Order: sequence, then C-alpha cells, then structure tokens
Amino acid sequence: MEAHPIDAWTEDNNVKAGIFVPSAKTESERCATAETCVTKLSIQIPPLIDDIHNSTEIAYTGWPDRLYVIDAQGRVAYKSKPGPYGFKPDEVAETLKPLLLASPPQVGKN
Repeated sequence: MEAHPIDAWTEDNNVKAGIFVPSAKTESERCATAETCVTKLSIQIPPLIDDIHNSTEIAYTGWPDRLYVIDAQGRVAYKSKPGPYGFKPDEVAETLKPLLLASPPQVGKN
C-alpha cells in the first residue's frame, strides 16, 4: 500500500479504506499521511517514508518493475508483467517449486 494523495495519483485501495489526503508540502505532513495509512489499514510493520524531495524513489526507481526467477544455471526462468498489477505471486511460486525440488538450496555452504 502506498499513500497516494487525492490531488495526484489516487490508489483504489486508499479510496476503499477511506484514506483521502492532499499532497504533503513538508516532511511532517508526509509522516502524518503515513501514520493515517498505518492506523486505518492496521499495518503492523513500521512504514518507510521518503523525504519530501523523493530522493529514495529517484535513486532506486526501476521502470518497469518486474519479478524475476533465475534458475541454478543463471537463466531467467520467470519474468512477470510490469508491476505492481502484473505481479502474480502464484506464478512465481509455481516456477520456484520445481527449481527448488531439483536443486535444494545449500544453506551455509560456499
């Protein structure tokens, strides 16, 4: 879940949850928005909040984002459609099952 403001890109899940907030103008406003989401959605993990200039988003954004599964030979065994709506965790799990059964991970061995 992301805290999208009503005057920018509104997320359907936010609307369903009754979360309507304007764009933050300060970091304290952004933190208050995150707290609203955490409270209304009963989120149990601490939120990660970017600064008001979106420095983290700019530094780490990858477009389009996708999920990949790489097999033991280093080949792409699965590539999702662009996310987040193209993410299908069940498809990832189905790809991983035979790969893990064929070659169980070697934990703690170099």
